[in-house]
Amino acid sequence: MTAGTVSMRRIVVVGNGIAGLTACDSLRAAGFDGELTVVGAERHSPYSRPALSKALLHGVGGNGADGNGGNRNGGNGLSAHELPAPTHEATELLGVSAAGLNVDARVVRLADGGELPYDGLVIASGSRARRLGAGSRDGAPATELTLRTIEDAITLRQRVASRPSVVVIGGGPLGMEVASGCLQSGCEVTLVADGAPLSRQLGGYLSRIFTSAALRRGLRIVSGGKARLVRSGAGTRVILDDGTELEAEVVVSAVGDEPNIEWLAGSGLLADGSLRVDSRGRVRTDIVAAGDVAFFPTRRGVGRVPLWTSAIDQAKSAAVGLLRGDAAPGLDFQPYFWTECFGLALKAVGFTPAAGDPDSCERGEGEGSMLLHWADRYSPGGTHSAGGRDGTAAAINYRIPIPKLRRLAGAGLPDGAGLS
Repeated sequence: MTAGTVSMRRIVVVGNGIAGLTACDSLRAAGFDGELTVVGAERHSPYSRPALSKALLHGVGGNGADGNGGNRNGGNGLSAHELPAPTHEATELLGVSAAGLNVDARVVRLADGGELPYDGLVIASGSRARRLGAGSRDGAPATELTLRTIEDAITLRQRVASRPSVVVIGGGPLGMEVASGCLQSGCEVTLVADGAPLSRQLGGYLSRIFTSAALRRGLRIVSGGKARLVRSGAGTRVILDDGTELEAEVVVSAVGDEPNIEWLAGSGLLADGSLRVDSRGRVRTDIVAAGDVAFFPTRRGVGRVPLWTSAIDQAKSAAVGLLRGDAAPGLDFQPYFWTECFGLALKAVGFTPAAGDPDSCERGEGEGSMLLHWADRYSPGGTHSAGGRDGTAAAINYRIPIPKLRRLAGAGLPDGAGLS
């Protein structure tokens, strides 16, 4: 990578999700006044994906796009996913996908046969829901719903309106939120989890809190190893590794995502099947990437972090990195995550899963309200130390501004906030 400001008049952004939107806004804020074009596979303007499972499925307003309070439409679940109209004045090509990239000619090929030349390129093509795949003796696919797009959310909401039996596969945040929403709609719900729900994402302590709340509200949890789907009559059977068989009128898979990188095949940008960037979001001097599509360096190593706030932080850094090169600051990433399900609202800052019990806990006013802190026990060399920058703070049903929660993650709770 070279130092100094890169001169460019045409920038193409592939992806119209939150990473693409943030990149466009950040490019303008950094002084780019040239030709800006956005290519989006979805025909919609950018919207809040977290709201699809947190508010739209539930039919209530929930928290805002950052988990820190309301939405601009008065709490209507049907509009909770909406974001303010873009102000970056880019040319938007929506409903068309990128199909290829020629890095030597600096041209993005589109699925409709068009081509877009560029001086600078932002890759923000995101990811798609991973599917389990399924079949039957007659070759017909089993019915498998996912939740990734507005259309997915509307379909799922319509399906659960008649209160069918539901099996949700996946014990991560999305699976738990979907299960909670279906229970709230009056459905009989079974969650299939390969291990304790949320333990891989949040750690055992928080997992136990959410699992207890879910069981109290009537969720059935089954753990029998990996799941596969088989069509059975008019429905779908879920078969687990241990031989357990489940059948339901609606089956929802929430088993992760897959980066949208197929259009980059042959570009020379992929390393071992993944798109990797430096701390400024750069793949090369004229190409940056951000969001769910990119592997990027953090204090815990290089990896993908498919979170809403991660996409925003990456896109801000990548936009400046594209314009200013080595003069741009690197991203020092601090994760922020939130989830709402089974009557619990969690906000967490810092790297997770958090190991063991928290080092301190401050009880809030309401039942189950608590502010938790785990001290830094990690260093890249594998040693553990206390009091470092990589602590984790989590608030459960506890009102606290996100900036304060970020400060607490590194500093810890005040003296005297003991476990109780």
